[in-house]
Amino acid sequence: MTQETDLDAVIRRRIRGLRLARGWTLDALSARCRISPSNLSRIETGHRRIALDQLVPIARALDTTLDQLVESADDEDVVIRPQPCHEHGLTSWLLSRERSPHGVTAAKLRITPERPTGADHLKVHPGREWFTVLSGTARLQLGERVILVAAGEAAEFSTMTPHAVGAHEGPVEILSILDHNGERAHLPVA
Repeated sequence: MTQETDLDAVIRRRIRGLRLARGWTLDALSARCRISPSNLSRIETGHRRIALDQLVPIARALDTTLDQLVESADDEDVVIRPQPCHEHGLTSWLLSRERSPHGVTAAKLRITPERPTGADHLKVHPGREWFTVLSGTARLQLGERVILVAAGEAAEFSTMTPHAVGAHEGPVEILSILDHNGERAHLPVA
C-alpha cells in the first residue's frame, strides 16, 4: 500500500468518524455540505475518489479544517523525547512540539533555590500561565504577594501581573502550560 493510499484511507475514516461522532446520517451531512448522500457514502467507503472541491465543504460541514482532515497519520512523531536545557538554577524539558498548532507549550521545570527570583527578575507579558507542582514547594511571586504552592497543588494567573516562580527550601519540579508569550519569557533558548 502506498503512502498516498494510506492517507486516502485515513481521510475517509476521519470523515466517517466525525460524522458518526456528531450522530449524523449521510443525509444530515449531505444537507450541510451539498454533496449527495450516495456520493458521500462512496467517498467514505472508498468507491469514489476524493476531490479537493469535495473536501472543502465536507470539512466545513464537519466543523474542522482542511488541514486537520488531510494531515498525515504518521505515528513517528507521537513520542517526544525532551532534552534538558540548563540555565542558572533552572532545568527545563520541552514536552510539546515546537510551534505547537494548539498555541500552547507544555514544559517540565526543575527549579533550585539558586534561581534568582527577586523584584528585578519579575516578568510581565500578555496571557495566562498555569502550573502544577510535581515535587517540592514552588514560591510564586505575584507583584508584592508571595504564594507557596505545594506538591499536588496548582496555580493559574494572569501574566500581566509581574511574576516569578522559584523554589522554596529546596528544589521544586513543576509541569507548566504556557502560551507562546510565556514560552519566550520563561524557557531558556536551547
